[in-house]
Amino acid sequence: MIGLLEMESKVQLGVACSLLSPVAWSFAVILFRKSGEHVSPVALNLFKNVIASICFGSLLLILGERAPDGIEWFHYGLLIVSGLIGVGLADLFFLMCLNRIGAGRQAIVNTAYSPPIILLSAIFLGERMNAWQFLGVAMIMTAVMLVGMGQGSATTSKETVRSGVLYGIGACLAQAVSIVMVKPFLEDWPLIWTTHWRMVGGLIATGLMAYFAKPGNCNLSSLLTAKALKVVLPATLLGSCLSLLLWMAGFKFADASVSAALGQTSTLYTFVLAVVFLGEPVTGRRMLGLITGMAGVALVTLLG
Repeated sequence: MIGLLEMESKVQLGVACSLLSPVAWSFAVILFRKSGEHVSPVALNLFKNVIASICFGSLLLILGERAPDGIEWFHYGLLIVSGLIGVGLADLFFLMCLNRIGAGRQAIVNTAYSPPIILLSAIFLGERMNAWQFLGVAMIMTAVMLVGMGQGSATTSKETVRSGVLYGIGACLAQAVSIVMVKPFLEDWPLIWTTHWRMVGGLIATGLMAYFAKPGNCNLSSLLTAKALKVVLPATLLGSCLSLLLWMAGFKFADASVSAALGQTSTLYTFVLAVVFLGEPVTGRRMLGLITGMAGVALVTLLG
């Protein structure tokens, strides 16, 4: 009985974290969008990962979390590779998508986040997809196509929109791979310790990207102005620290499908915030894409 109560409490904690993570992330997305007007994605990605690594490293020292028993070098490598893919590569793709198509469209493209998690979980974790889930995936892909096939604007060409959509899909795929590969271990590993080592992988990836980036693609000096720091720093603390920690806690304590479903609510929050704070337009195509995508998410995750 006590074991069941403890398990139920952990699940409730996971659900709560999965609900709070997208709220923090949505506000961070708006700030990252504003940051992208002055800072390149490579420079922004490196900066936020440096700050997040300092935050999680400090938490690790303060809380005194240590590696769990039985940890081998293979496990460290697994976490670092997860961070390379999910923090380094996925976040770079996300920022490139955000800069090209804006927060509102990016939110709709982000509905493609759940299907690869469900698919990879079926392949590697033994979960199975049913007919409702396949229908949901089709609806999500339709929503993404509605965004990707839309016309450009006075400042954004059709080619830019399409490349932004592809970067957004790439971000979703990378994020899915990175979390599914460590999901079997999350329940037994300390939260801060796990998140810290994933962030180490992300920092390594972004450091290499910055080193090999073409001149002008990683202008770090653009970050060192008061105007940039006013936006970039809170975006980093909200998105790369608070939201990431809550996101990891959600997957640690709750089922992957439940966490993915609740995390997908960031689509709604981001879409609304983009309209309110960034003045992005609400068109019939975008509303249709939003409704179709969210309905697909509900089928994929809630009826799985």
